[in-house]
Amino acid sequence: MMLNSKTIGNKIVEARKKINLSQSELAKQVSISPQAVGKWERGESMPDITTLHRLAEIFGVDLNYFSEKFHSVDTKSGPVDSLKNQTIDLPTSKQNKNFGWNWNMSQGNWVDADFSGLKNIQEKFSASNIKKCKFIGSDLSGLILKSNDIENCDFSSSDMRNSKIQSSEIAKSLFMDCSLIDTEFAQSEINNCNFNNANFSGAEFTTSNFQKNALEKAVWKHTSFKNSGITDIVFEGTIEDCSFENCSFKGVKFQHATIINTFFKNNSKLNRVQFIDCKVDTLTYAFLKNNQADLTGITIIT
Repeated sequence: MMLNSKTIGNKIVEARKKINLSQSELAKQVSISPQAVGKWERGESMPDITTLHRLAEIFGVDLNYFSEKFHSVDTKSGPVDSLKNQTIDLPTSKQNKNFGWNWNMSQGNWVDADFSGLKNIQEKFSASNIKKCKFIGSDLSGLILKSNDIENCDFSSSDMRNSKIQSSEIAKSLFMDCSLIDTEFAQSEINNCNFNNANFSGAEFTTSNFQKNALEKAVWKHTSFKNSGITDIVFEGTIEDCSFENCSFKGVKFQHATIINTFFKNNSKLNRVQFIDCKVDTLTYAFLKNNQADLTGITIIT
């Protein structure tokens, strides 16, 4: 079920009365007129996303409260207690036109916002500064980020498969347990992030810098790095059908790793990469040897 003006109006009325606010008092808190609050509550108009987030703070709920999927407010426990496992479907462009609600959050500055559980956002966050925001457990498949500056955000347990991260800087953010299957990172800086348990199967890194990121139990299969810088990274576990081409390495370790059918070509400073207790197949060994890698710590799988 999608959001609509009538649903949001009813939700605002319900939550406002729950905390004993008049329309005038609520209007003062969000810096609008009482008449505008009245239009919301009658379903004649809807607040924009920034104002909606402010209303959620005032009511002690999160954005999921305004979804049609959310159950009625419990008169004993209050509006926040039934929020678990609810999600918001962002309106399509057609619905935006019908309801007069612009969900395009591109070219904005987003700080301390909780967008957990959102889905269908696609290109809605391009060219934005996003700081300290939460996208936990969100369906971000097909997400397109262009020219974004993302810092201290939490994308844990989100589905980001088939996403495109382009010309963006991502720092100090959490991507634990994320699906990054077939995600494309192009001309981007990704540093000091936590990708523990993330699935990078089919992911592509092109002309990007990937540095100082945590990667415990990450999945590497059909993953490619091309024309990219890889710095202070530890690769562990099974690395299968991957490729490293025209990359530069600094402070990189392959540790307790099994490397199978993985392609190394024209890489800079590969001889400085440490291989610690690694097992490789004969094809991968040939690629490494041809790239003048230090083969100490490598055992060939027989």
